[in-house]
Amino acid sequence: MGQVLKDISQQHLHLLNLVQRDCSLPVGALAEKAGMSQSSAWRKIQELEADGVIRKRVAILDPALLDLRLCVMAQVTLEDHHDEAIASFSALVRDRPEIMECFALSGTFDYMLKIRARDVESYDNFMTRYLLRNPHIRNVVSSFVLRELKSTTELPI
Repeated sequence: MGQVLKDISQQHLHLLNLVQRDCSLPVGALAEKAGMSQSSAWRKIQELEADGVIRKRVAILDPALLDLRLCVMAQVTLEDHHDEAIASFSALVRDRPEIMECFALSGTFDYMLKIRARDVESYDNFMTRYLLRNPHIRNVVSSFVLRELKSTTELPI
């Protein structure tokens, strides 16, 4: 697991593209579009899942229709980088469903969080109750997303 696929055929890349665009397609439809037999496509999908290339299959929900219109990018700086601080922050990130994504960064800030909330008031509540109460967080700089120009989960393979 975690090994880079170097010798994957164009046909299998096409199959992966089809799966990442719409994982709800039946194997027969995926196979037909990829120019493969159904059994070959099924076996390859199983192999790619076992190898960790396909990590999971999900449905992408519309945040606006679920009253989670506010998207916040929060830049977080920790007090220090001792094991306890990193473990505490990592647990907070894992435990809070509002945090959609978290990236460790080089540069001025330690982490960038993508957070979803109903509105500014609910974000303020989340930040006050969880982020700012963590003793290992020194600073949080929040930027509110005004408009989303692109959002995709498809890798450019």
